[in-house]
Amino acid sequence: MPNKGYLVDTSKCIGCRGCVVACKQWNQLPAERTSFKGTYQTVPDLTANNYTIISFHEYEEDGQIKWYFTKRQCMHCLDPVCLKVCPQKAISKTDTGAVVRDREKCVGCQYCAAACPFQVPRYDKVSDKETKCSLCPERTAEGELPACVKACITGALQYGDRDQLLDAAHRRVSELKVEYPNANVYGDKQAGGTNIIYVLADKPEKYGFEEDPKVSIAITAWQDIIQPYFPWLIALTGAVSVFSFFSTRLLGVGKEKAHEGESIHG
Repeated sequence: MPNKGYLVDTSKCIGCRGCVVACKQWNQLPAERTSFKGTYQTVPDLTANNYTIISFHEYEEDGQIKWYFTKRQCMHCLDPVCLKVCPQKAISKTDTGAVVRDREKCVGCQYCAAACPFQVPRYDKVSDKETKCSLCPERTAEGELPACVKACITGALQYGDRDQLLDAAHRRVSELKVEYPNANVYGDKQAGGTNIIYVLADKPEKYGFEEDPKVSIAITAWQDIIQPYFPWLIALTGAVSVFSFFSTRLLGVGKEKAHEGESIHG
């Protein structure tokens, strides 16, 4: 079955946050109190009770204030690092490519949060679990759209096969380049490719994205080098410890005998 995801056309987003409300309603997430901090962005970041947000980015360009809105949530990577580092195997992929978590298996270790190149998973202190968007697999399995996509009133969100979404994204960018020369597709190659594809009217940093998100070197070392050989390293460490113990004892005995010999002949 082909990978599925959705396209986020930021040139059509008006920042209404209907997708945010729909996500909270479908997932039965409680409201959180926020405060005004000089921005129209009501929810400052993803939280354990906010699987998706609309981020507001304000810039002064050519003497005018310009807004850049974008939707943030799990990117549903083609090769998810979170899945690889989870010690409880609480993260898996569906047959359509959605990256989902098993709440019962999760122990709240937060390894997935540390590994994610997009800094998405959030820790819920109440349940001691990690949380994130799951791409509404219970809806899509029944032929329904993800809650956020269905709620979008401007057509900025489009659900479908990843390959088709990429084609649509590149066509849209070609149209936008006439007015927005820096328009680009985000999610095609970043972090190995994602099932959430973006049409950006300007450079990724204008939207708060990294141009080339990468996994921490420490995470990569653990995943590719230390973890696969961990049992051998433990065994090797034990053997070295045993060897060190006996060699130290033998050296000690040798020194004692040498001192005894010196005393006799002295």
